[in-house]
Amino acid sequence: MRKTIIAGNWKMNKTNNETIQILNDLKKEIKEIEGISNIGVVIGTPFTALSDAVKTVENSVIKIAAQNVYPKESGAYTGEISPAMLKDIGVEYVILGHSERRDYFKESNSFINEKIKAVLSHNMSPIFCIGEHLEDREAGKVKEVITKQVKEGLANLSADEMKKVIVAYEPIWAIGTGKTATPEIAQETHEQIREVLKEMFGETSKEITIQYGGSMKPNNAKELLSQKDIDGGLIGGASLNAKDFSAIIKAAL
Repeated sequence: MRKTIIAGNWKMNKTNNETIQILNDLKKEIKEIEGISNIGVVIGTPFTALSDAVKTVENSVIKIAAQNVYPKESGAYTGEISPAMLKDIGVEYVILGHSERRDYFKESNSFINEKIKAVLSHNMSPIFCIGEHLEDREAGKVKEVITKQVKEGLANLSADEMKKVIVAYEPIWAIGTGKTATPEIAQETHEQIREVLKEMFGETSKEITIQYGGSMKPNNAKELLSQKDIDGGLIGGASLNAKDFSAIIKAAL
């Protein structure tokens, strides 16, 4: 049975003190899901707050993610953070391939693939983001774009390694815009993603969590999460408020 994972990506938001406060609020809001093994909760904080975040959620259901990593162990890479550094402070997940990294920082599928392998080599779980621009959807190229991202981003991984990877489908036209793919459109694309994963990894594809990202909110979460191939969410703005984020988590119950 696939695990439903609700993850929050805070992007460039929250100071250390704000991080501690919202995580403490969130722990209170979601006490009822403690002990429910098929639901996971992940929060991706800025690098500056990671260490305090890990300490704040200790012994709770919440796990902490970094929002990026550089795929080298150490060296002359000014301003970068290695997987070993993240592992050392207790980070368990790393968000990779987000459209903002692809668009603003020109990250390629092959570079994202390097990062995924580096994260897996330190026994952390990548949250691997994929998604199309509006012009791709309007041109009927969704499956083509998604297939290329999945095949190149997950190249040369074993089926066992894939058991630790979460795939997050985020239609770029729906991120932070208030627009959301209908549950039917989201499910259709998730099904296509799982077909590509089956082609690459066989029956392991049935075990891989595929999240939906792109303006998932308390008022649409239940309908999206009820779809057959949608196994959670990667939440942006709504994860910055403990009550809103907890409502999305509870929609998965």
